[in-house]
Amino acid sequence: MRLACFVLAVLSLFSSLSARAQGNDLAARPPMGWNSWNHFHDKVDDAAVRAQAEAMVSSGMRDAGYTYINIDDTWEGERDAKGNIQTNSKFPDMKALADFVHSKGLKLGIYSSPGAKTCAKFEGSLGHELQDAQTYAAWGIDYLKYDLCGLRVEMRAAPTPEAAHKMMFDAYIKMRDALRSTGRPIVYSLCQYGNDAVWEWGPSVGGNLWRTTGDITDKYAKMAEIGFSQAGLDRFAGPGHWNDPDMLEVGNGGMTTEEYRTHMSLWAILAAPLLAGNDLATMTPETVALLTNRDVIAVDQDAMGKQGDRVSAEGPIEVWVRPLADGSKAVGIFNRHPSAIMAHVDFQKLGFAHAVKAKDLWQGKDLGNISTPYNVTLPGHGVLFLRVSQ
Repeated sequence: MRLACFVLAVLSLFSSLSARAQGNDLAARPPMGWNSWNHFHDKVDDAAVRAQAEAMVSSGMRDAGYTYINIDDTWEGERDAKGNIQTNSKFPDMKALADFVHSKGLKLGIYSSPGAKTCAKFEGSLGHELQDAQTYAAWGIDYLKYDLCGLRVEMRAAPTPEAAHKMMFDAYIKMRDALRSTGRPIVYSLCQYGNDAVWEWGPSVGGNLWRTTGDITDKYAKMAEIGFSQAGLDRFAGPGHWNDPDMLEVGNGGMTTEEYRTHMSLWAILAAPLLAGNDLATMTPETVALLTNRDVIAVDQDAMGKQGDRVSAEGPIEVWVRPLADGSKAVGIFNRHPSAIMAHVDFQKLGFAHAVKAKDLWQGKDLGNISTPYNVTLPGHGVLFLRVSQ
């Protein structure tokens, strides 16, 4: 398996270089937008998607950088006599919906699976990859989430783990080639839960982003498990290809404000896609403020495209750092304990000499020069998120 991983890593490098040579600037920064699954699940329909698009504009999210309106599973109908995928009754006219979303200055995403069926047992793309890609392009689709779920039955029947991996690898390549053949720029999102260290080979199958974990839920424990487990993956991400720790749960009600700040801060340090998963049409002002904080988004969308990483952990206190294009660093000081704790940060160990200049990104407040070591009391499950320079 080590040899296989090495070969895949080499293929990944050549694929990345080839994409750059072709001027492929898709997902040059982590995609930002919305996905239907976390809140709507199988209840998503045309009206809900239109409402989300309108709310993305009226709330200021579009102007803050959110672009994609992504429909997850359960939109699919049957295939016609020629094998072309149809929508079901919830989506009477996907082309008209795409035109509406585009009229708002936004882009439309869709969902499928390399298996015969999707996770929710709707029609998958197995054996119809080129047809489906051509249909998506004709509709005006801008983003495809391709979920391994439906192929796992076939993979379990493979004679060896290597054969199962090749089946998955080939399936993602087949859809990559189908999408490229349409001539339409469609962001390619691999959803296969981090299996087989996807970060090592995701670019070689054309992935612009790939899920590194299982599904997130609107609970602090699951969000923290997923987010903090991303340590060590920073070298695999960069412009055009991103690690994806799953969608945001901000605003769905299962976490406190402090916990949602931790969620947003950690995803920004991770250069993660920011795909809201709440009902944008019913957001509170507090949720809007969390999702549209310009300083936090600026970290996530930083032009260098360098993912951050954990630099220290002492009990429940973790310090994560991300280098930024202007020479400053985003520093997240996280408290994973449910009660308040005093944290001590030595900025010299983060590469700074003497005192530093810092801005509290959630408060929008310049802290001026702060000395090192720096002592701060963090609320339970909270974060101090700073932009630090010399």
